[in-house]
Amino acid sequence: QVQLVESGGGLLQAGGSLRLSCAASGRTFSTYATGWFRQAPGKERDIVAAISWSGESANYADPVKGRFTISRDNAKNTVYLQMNSLKPEDTAVYYCAAGTSYMDLNRGEPDHWGQGTQVTVSS
Repeated sequence: QVQLVESGGGLLQAGGSLRLSCAASGRTFSTYATGWFRQAPGKERDIVAAISWSGESANYADPVKGRFTISRDNAKNTVYLQMNSLKPEDTAVYYCAAGTSYMDLNRGEPDHWGQGTQVTVSS
């Protein structure tokens, strides 16, 4: 079983940067693909970025390409999302997710979800 706890959310102005962290429990975390999703009020939960268990593969949603970077440190059981050049439309609750299938994760079907952390970007 894997438990995920996000941190690092907050309120900031447009153009700023923020780094989200997702700490995972469980010795098998290094074998899981992981990702970040976000859900804005009144909208569906969408994938933001995903990274394979080894860190060799990563993909990003079009709205965040070139601004966000996902990374992981398996020794620390932690996944990060570095967010730069933030925009008001990035405002959402950000969720960490993990799954045994990279493909399923990218389809929005991970095995585990975190509780979410709020990111608010003001204009």
